[in-house]
Amino acid sequence: MVERPRLLSQIRAGLRASPVTALLGPRQCGKTTLARCIARERRCSYVDLENPLDAVRLENPMRALAGLRGVVVIDEVQRQPGLFAALRVLADRRPMPARFLILGSASPELRRRTAETLAGRVRFVDMGGFSLEEAGGENLKRLWYRGGFPRAYLARSAGECAAWREDFVRTFLERDIPQLAPRIPAVRLRRFWTMIAHYHGQIWNGSEIAGSLGMAHTTSRDYVDLLTGAFVVRQLQPWFENVGKRLVRAPKVYVRDSGLLHTLLRVPDLRSLEAHPKLGASWEGFGIEQVLALSDARDAYFWATHGGAELDLLLLRKGKRWGFEFKCGDAPKMTKSLHSALADLRLEHAWVVYPGSERYSVHDSVEVLPASELPEVLDRLG
Repeated sequence: MVERPRLLSQIRAGLRASPVTALLGPRQCGKTTLARCIARERRCSYVDLENPLDAVRLENPMRALAGLRGVVVIDEVQRQPGLFAALRVLADRRPMPARFLILGSASPELRRRTAETLAGRVRFVDMGGFSLEEAGGENLKRLWYRGGFPRAYLARSAGECAAWREDFVRTFLERDIPQLAPRIPAVRLRRFWTMIAHYHGQIWNGSEIAGSLGMAHTTSRDYVDLLTGAFVVRQLQPWFENVGKRLVRAPKVYVRDSGLLHTLLRVPDLRSLEAHPKLGASWEGFGIEQVLALSDARDAYFWATHGGAELDLLLLRKGKRWGFEFKCGDAPKMTKSLHSALADLRLEHAWVVYPGSERYSVHDSVEVLPASELPEVLDRLG
């Protein structure tokens, strides 16, 4: 059992502050386990919409839910879109006899529908797999190669881990996606997802990807949005303002879980990863996901100019700008890009995050930081 205190704290805060708390993330990332932890702490009713009996019972949601008290957990809420209108009515009762914890996955429409129907009544908590804070810095390389999905990270062997990840990809494409987009063939979407893995960490070029797969540009846009909404792809948006330079304005794309990235790239083990041409991109994506998980950041961007200067991650916190670069080398140094980023973006401070163990300065405002120390640094940023 890997403890997840940060997420549990966010869920408890949501239940105190809002009638509805929505815990959103990909399948198999541990949402149900966290919900059961909450259930052990207080009076709770549990409804799982993958259970046919619960699904039938909630066909009339007002009748099924109105009499419940305490915390009501509804798992796989995206399976019954009609629930949201009922939750709006139930959330407006005064006094409030019950608060709702809804769990959802693999649905691009879920956040939009929840935000529209339950506006002002819902607190969102996003989650992914295990973070570095939860796994521990001593397990950095295991977490990086295996990814953060609990059953992959905790597998008894590398072979068992690889088999689970491959099964996840297949199940996700053959069972989950057809519920959202029934006309998309699983084989075609897997080819597209694999292509994104090869573009991992690069600027999105939908026309180029579409041309290589023999599809329309608009289709590639729909596919990447579908995978983004299902929490398996991240589109990191560019930061741009009037600084007198031509800036990149298309997003970067990443496979969010590093273990799934390695499965799609057919990287069999950590030693093979260390010799793979996508090593640096893999580390960059892993580092970005760790920063975003540990900072619960909404305002996160990358920055790049057509002249070649770039910053992997720009974080806006409390009116200040913080920069992150991710380098897989043994002894990263100050770069021209970092000099440009400090000047053009007016960064408060920047860190070059690497898998080593020594922390040192390369500039008055730039430190080289072991990835294992990310939780400590991000806690200080608040």
